[in-house]
Amino acid sequence: MSAKFNVLVVLLLGSFLVPSEAQVLATDSSPALQRMEKDFVSWVNWIGSLKHSMFGKTAGNRIKVARTIVVSKTIGEGDYTTVQAALNSIPDYNGERIVIQINPGYYREKVTVPITKPYITLQGCGAWLTIIDWNDTASSPGPGGQPLGTFESATVGIYASFFIAKNITFKNSAVFFPGAPGKQAVALRISGDTAAFYGCHFLGSQDTLYDHSGRHYFRECYIEGSIDFIFGDGHSYYYKSHLHAAAENCGGIGALAAQKRTNQSERTGFSFVNCRVTGSGTIFLGRAWGDFSRVVYAFTYMDNIVVPEGWDNWGDPNKEHTVFFGQYKCSGPGANHAGRVAWSHELTPGQAQPFLDPSFIDGSQWLPT
Repeated sequence: MSAKFNVLVVLLLGSFLVPSEAQVLATDSSPALQRMEKDFVSWVNWIGSLKHSMFGKTAGNRIKVARTIVVSKTIGEGDYTTVQAALNSIPDYNGERIVIQINPGYYREKVTVPITKPYITLQGCGAWLTIIDWNDTASSPGPGGQPLGTFESATVGIYASFFIAKNITFKNSAVFFPGAPGKQAVALRISGDTAAFYGCHFLGSQDTLYDHSGRHYFRECYIEGSIDFIFGDGHSYYYKSHLHAAAENCGGIGALAAQKRTNQSERTGFSFVNCRVTGSGTIFLGRAWGDFSRVVYAFTYMDNIVVPEGWDNWGDPNKEHTVFFGQYKCSGPGANHAGRVAWSHELTPGQAQPFLDPSFIDGSQWLPT
């Protein structure tokens, strides 16, 4: 592959890769990269063959189920015994909604939904009954012997757009001391645009949910971790979800959200509405991973685990002038704004309004009705 084309791949895949992975793309010739390049070239060719009107259709036009595939741990009760095998059976560039029904069971596997497989729904039988689990960390060795890194540590990694998950637990069961170097352990990474999660659980410790890139909707989900357990540069709306910190053993103050918005023109950010913040230990509501990090909590109950300051500048006072951290009509012993850092906001109705409903993520254009 030519150097010029390598650069093109890096630029066009920028929304799917964190900087360290983008740098690897420019030089690595591993089988994983070669496979990614092949998928990317095929995807570009497919996009070029479509009529422009294709992109005017919303996800609602792909909600009608065209086919259901059943996954079961019991041989003979389903079409496949692993989730990845079911995904692999779906043709690339399918244009119809395909449901993968995952029967109750504990699925010990690492799962990838590639960019070439949009319009897939993973449907569990209840988050306590259908569990997908693996135990990689950022320091786990990859195929070439080098550390995987945080990006590839994910138990489930999703590149595709118009993805839906319902009633499933996504878990990273790596056991380590929270905050230990190289022990970031992602349960799920979502890098595709227009993804929705309903009634799902995300279980881990450090870096549980990598809300990496794209517009995402989380409704009535449970998310548990210790340090930065919701993180990334996603543009996401969390509604009626339970955010539970297990930060008593992290050797300091844990953190709920670490958002990575890097410039003022980006629309990304995390909005938590009608949620609950509970747990053990002490946590910051958010840390300023990006220079223009943006996180808002509205109508959210906060237990007394939230430190009075509320927010952390990631060790860079300059970020205090550019980040946007705010609360609006929150309740509970951890919600008192009186002790908050001076550069956070107790929002006015006008300031809060853009964050309060799914219009924050252009929901009317793609969320199922």
